[in-house]
Amino acid sequence: MVKITNNPLILVDGSSYLYRAYYAYPLLKNSIGEPTGAIYGVLNMLKSILKQYKPSHVAVVFDAKGKTFRDQLFKKYKSHRPSMPKDLSDQIIPIYHMVKAMGLTQLSINGVEADDVIGTLALEAARNGRNVLISSSDKDMAQLVSSKITIINTMSNTILGPEEVKLKFGVPPALIIDYLALIGDNADNIPGVIGIGEKSAKVLLREIGGVAALYQQLDKVSTLNLRGAKTIAAKLEKHREVAFLSYQLATIKTDVPLDVSYDHLIVKAPMVQTLTLSFQRYEFQRWLNDLKIGKWLEKGKISGVSPGLFIRHRPIAVEGTMQVFLKDDYQIIDNMIMLNKWITTIRNAGAFAFNTKTDGLDTLTANLLGLCFSVKPGKAAYLPVGHNYLNTPNQLNWNAVLALLKPVFQDSGIAKISQNLKFECGILKRHGIEITGITFDIMLESYVLNSVAGHHDKTSLAHRFLAHSGIDFEKIDSKGYHQMPFDQMTMEQVALYAAEETNVTLRLHQQLWPRIKESPELKKIFEEVEIPLVPVLSRIERSGVLIDESMLVSHSLELVQRLKKLEEEAHQLAQEPFNLSSTKQIQIILYDKQQISVLKKTPGGAPSTNEEVLTALAVNYPLPKLILEYRSLAKLKSTYIDKLPKMINPLSKRVHTSYHQSVTATGRLSSSDPNLQNIPVRNNEGRRIRKAFIAPPGALIVAADYSQIELRIMAHLSQDPGLLHAFIDGQDIHRTTAAEVFRVPLKKVNYDQRRSAKTINFGLIYGMTAFGLARQLSVSRSEAQKYINLYFERYPEVLNYMERTRKQASIQGYVTTLDGRRLYLPDIHHSGNSRKKKVAERAAINAPMQGTAADIIKRAMIALDTWIQEESLPIRIIMQVHDELIFEVHHTALENAIIRIKALMEGCFTLDVPLQVTVGVGNNWDQAH
Repeated sequence: MVKITNNPLILVDGSSYLYRAYYAYPLLKNSIGEPTGAIYGVLNMLKSILKQYKPSHVAVVFDAKGKTFRDQLFKKYKSHRPSMPKDLSDQIIPIYHMVKAMGLTQLSINGVEADDVIGTLALEAARNGRNVLISSSDKDMAQLVSSKITIINTMSNTILGPEEVKLKFGVPPALIIDYLALIGDNADNIPGVIGIGEKSAKVLLREIGGVAALYQQLDKVSTLNLRGAKTIAAKLEKHREVAFLSYQLATIKTDVPLDVSYDHLIVKAPMVQTLTLSFQRYEFQRWLNDLKIGKWLEKGKISGVSPGLFIRHRPIAVEGTMQVFLKDDYQIIDNMIMLNKWITTIRNAGAFAFNTKTDGLDTLTANLLGLCFSVKPGKAAYLPVGHNYLNTPNQLNWNAVLALLKPVFQDSGIAKISQNLKFECGILKRHGIEITGITFDIMLESYVLNSVAGHHDKTSLAHRFLAHSGIDFEKIDSKGYHQMPFDQMTMEQVALYAAEETNVTLRLHQQLWPRIKESPELKKIFEEVEIPLVPVLSRIERSGVLIDESMLVSHSLELVQRLKKLEEEAHQLAQEPFNLSSTKQIQIILYDKQQISVLKKTPGGAPSTNEEVLTALAVNYPLPKLILEYRSLAKLKSTYIDKLPKMINPLSKRVHTSYHQSVTATGRLSSSDPNLQNIPVRNNEGRRIRKAFIAPPGALIVAADYSQIELRIMAHLSQDPGLLHAFIDGQDIHRTTAAEVFRVPLKKVNYDQRRSAKTINFGLIYGMTAFGLARQLSVSRSEAQKYINLYFERYPEVLNYMERTRKQASIQGYVTTLDGRRLYLPDIHHSGNSRKKKVAERAAINAPMQGTAADIIKRAMIALDTWIQEESLPIRIIMQVHDELIFEVHHTALENAIIRIKALMEGCFTLDVPLQVTVGVGNNWDQAH
């Protein structure tokens, strides 16, 4: 194997590094959403090669923008390559700056490629007797290899000298250009000679010589001991020009005029201040810490794995080409002495990160396998309590463990740190532990910092904030997660996984919390809204809701008949049978057979049959109307009517939805399994589903709904006198708007006018245009614009608020709720896509209202839960849907409950107009709504 001589000149193919880094870390972003994966990856690879070889001279070479001489030779050169992704191109300039700040020379030369610059520098250095190491994965570089020039492919960690090139490609470095000219190069779109593959090319080059020699001795080709030799000779003759063109394209230029000499490439001292500012901006905290203590470019130490129950310095993951190693100490708690020591450590620390490990995700049925604790980075311990397979080491008695752990978890003076604390609350509650001191949840910390920066799961956060790859099941065990359940892995595997998870949780908290503390508003949102809501949601999920299964089964049978009848009617209208669930068949029927005009096309160019299009067509055509009705009923049947009975928990006999605090951009809660937010309320079928949500014997359903909350928030935000007075005076805002817009006395506003005014009121705060309003009201665009103009004449400060908000969002990139929650708008500066920018501007107007409404109902839930828990009332919050809270109330507490629910919801937040809550009561959700 070739050896690298001391202190070579290192020439780095920066463009190769760039793409490898980008695809190795595609999700890495900082807290404001800027992509950072390519930056991290390039710098990490440069650090690695500097540490390994300690060179005195380095050049990092990138492709310059624009065409090169090869594009002039061949228009299709690299033409098949897609354009650079925007989130990669955004990182190039920062990379250039940081490469220079590392003390390295960065080069990009117009008109040529990075390969040509590297080739020129390499040959010049070799001619002067210097040793050169080229870092690249590009096979073209093999033509440069000589006794003085070697190549390292850091992706495979292989080094190529002359012998290695010959072994790898079957030809020596001197014939690599000829080899590529014959076989072509798909990566660069070099055509090569059609019909000549690698095997034939090697024989031709070995027996006759390079391309020039081949064409001088074409008659020899047909005499070679080569299958199809005569055909190959004919192919060479036919594609003579292509072969010589390919030779030119594959040849690395080694005489590029450069203004730099070997002495210019000396490695300079790093620009620490510049690197510090860059690492702060892109949130490379670990590097920032290393930089402060002068260890950023020092070589790290990697150790193996110690045997037994103590896990030390274990390699944990491979991401792209960069392996990440732990330098941490993890333990398995297998005796009471160790457990007591850890409890003492936790109490002394006053805070600890923890995770539970279970055999499932359902808090009602999952079994607790173990718990893990960490109080400082690099230290964690796993406590197994429920593993049940033969090779499990001795586990401590659960009752003895519980007696020690329960006081810790129920001590409000000890701060708990975890991810998805709601899940942990549910699991531990089943074991008699009511967690107090719920203080930090990294998922919510990330969400409060920036709800749209990316995913808020632990893996994504570790990538984004720690530039860290975590363990996953398949990297622990080669059999894969699906072949080995978690509770059957070896104890070392489980402990390593759990300890790493918990340690990363602690480290992420240490990154996220200081950022939140910098903003009093964000700190307030986190401490007063998001964290107190965690145990509330946990209780709601555990309570669940009672479902009348027989009602849904009966409803489903009815729908089978209705769907069948709709299908028959549709077939009659189409004059042939077709599948009403098939987009393709609907396209054929509507657009090919019935010759209906195409209103809109899909991104792929096919005529659209989405809901918006069918709704527009349904005005004039009966078949689209039938298809819409069929789709709506079929979706309700599959999503709710058939699915809800299957979701009834066998233990509780109730349905338990899951609420999510960190999904929506605005702060609103979302739910899943089932998604309660999407059950329609405006049609009979949706209301029938709600009738199946019933009260148990002795109780009633109480539904409390904020009335027109977003319009009231708009009145407060805009300070429009007309809106303020209307709400303060208790007027029907939709009737008032109708009177103004349609120029009729208040008492003469009819139902249709009020309904239209409601569409206008809500449409405009959602940024609806005249075109959209015209469609909603079934009027002309000019008529819709007239209504909008009249609206803003009546409420001029609403228009001023909208303009102010657009400008504010454009300047700072985000808007805020009244509580100070930041709602970032990544596309507000999107100059390349006007549609995205306009969508962002509309979101900027509406987001403060939606976000404030979300904060208000969350505060209401916290206040109501506190009241219920403190007074031990026979009342349960069982659902939250949009601006509505639904309760189960025992009949003995009903009268007081209605009064207190209304008072607490209306009094939990102060606006310049009163909040109004409508309360209903019934045996089921529909009756109460």
